Amino acid sequence: MPITTNPFKGRQYPGDVILQAVRWYLRYPLAYEHVSELLAERGLEVDASCVWRWVQVYSSELNKRCQPHLKRTNKSYRVDETYIKVKGQDKYLYRAVDSTGQTIDFLLAAKRDTAAAKRFFEKVFSSSSNRIPRVINVDKNPAYPAAVEALKAEGTLPRRVLLRQCKYLNNVIEQDHRTVKKRTWLAKGYGSFQSAWRTLEGIETMSMIRKGRVRWVAKGDVVAEARFIAKLFAITE
Repeated sequence: MPITTNPFKGRQYPGDVILQAVRWYLRYPLAYEHVSELLAERGLEVDASCVWRWVQVYSSELNKRCQPHLKRTNKSYRVDETYIKVKGQDKYLYRAVDSTGQTIDFLLAAKRDTAAAKRFFEKVFSSSSNRIPRVINVDKNPAYPAAVEALKAEGTLPRRVLLRQCKYLNNVIEQDHRTVKKRTWLAKGYGSFQSAWRTLEGIETMSMIRKGRVRWVAKGDVVAEARFIAKLFAITE
């Protein structure tokens, strides 16, 4: 759904209410029903399905508006994928963090193969906020060496970049998966690939903000997080 200059035009509720609901859902391990109940405590009768629609619309927009404000990560990548249930079938969320645990990028793919791994790396390297890595640490999935070799052959990735297949070095990202997995467990799976992707965009972007990857927002500063998101959407307090 396209976002107009005023992203809340035509909505029944004001932008600050919508953003608060979306931020709560993306930031904390809550179900849509929980967000609806929290709003009800504040005198706002909002159905859980309405909160779902808000998340579907504004998660992608949050990701897009956040991108110019990201700090650059370091050059030691940890790359891995975790499965996500969509209509009862396994899909794969490719994720990369640096050696300090900062999220670099993410991509939901239908398959766990070389083509998907290559698409993920292309997405990573297309962002100016992501440095070309010195080393990429992966597990024993054979798709990664094939994808990296293809990117080097195309000139997308310099030959000097080292690919290291060592599972124990990926403990950082395997632990980081837990945040996403906790959220997807609460969702009990997703009804479509697009709804899963839009929701995950928001969860991952909110995680980036929470972990301090955004300029001028310290790690874990929830007040600064709320103010930053409000500013992104031109909400004045």
